[in-house]
Amino acid sequence: MKRSSNILLMLPVFNEEETVACVLKEVQRFYKGDILLVDDGSTDASIDKAKALNILNLKIIHHNKNMGYGQSIVNGFDYAINNNYDILITMDCDAQHEPEFIPSFINKIIDYDIVSGSRYLVESKNNNTAPSDRIEINQIITNELNALTHYHLTDSFCGFKAYKVSTLKKIKITEMGYGMPLQFLVQAFCKKLSLVEIPVTRIYYHLDRSFGLDLDVKESRLQYYRNVIKEEVFKCR
Repeated sequence: MKRSSNILLMLPVFNEEETVACVLKEVQRFYKGDILLVDDGSTDASIDKAKALNILNLKIIHHNKNMGYGQSIVNGFDYAINNNYDILITMDCDAQHEPEFIPSFINKIIDYDIVSGSRYLVESKNNNTAPSDRIEINQIITNELNALTHYHLTDSFCGFKAYKVSTLKKIKITEMGYGMPLQFLVQAFCKKLSLVEIPVTRIYYHLDRSFGLDLDVKESRLQYYRNVIKEEVFKCR
């Protein structure tokens, strides 16, 4: 069956049973194209709740075990490339990204290779307060990335993005953890991809989220991110 749009919206899912249905319902208010869920080994009812909505243009990829955020994004990249989409939009499924911004990404991607959401570009009364360690680390890493790339970023870690799929063929993601966005940004700069930020609402619901093992320690997480950047800069030389 011929699809009505050459845009793909991709959402990584890992144990999001409390939010997946409401997020998908809200998505459908602002977006009528194809939707891809990448289930990263969920052990709850996330996918059952998504299927129960009977969304005709919904596709699902399953991981037999949890493989990491980066792998889910790579699956989205590959699916968009292999199925000849023109535009890919990625957003989280935990209700921290608002679907009402999807049209803004679609409008802006016409003129750029990448459109990246920023929770810090514009302060709004709708923004809530982020954990202090996340603000500090984001600012430090973003400043260091800007010194390398001249992208003038304000938010290095926001997963709400739009991409021209043709440019994703130039990207090779190997970092499957939380440092994946940093590897992507360094590669994008090295491949001379154009990027612009647009403001999105800053929403934090999971203030006590664990990054896993040593990464819950601020200094360890900061060093991990710096190592990802350093290794990628070396490869791009």
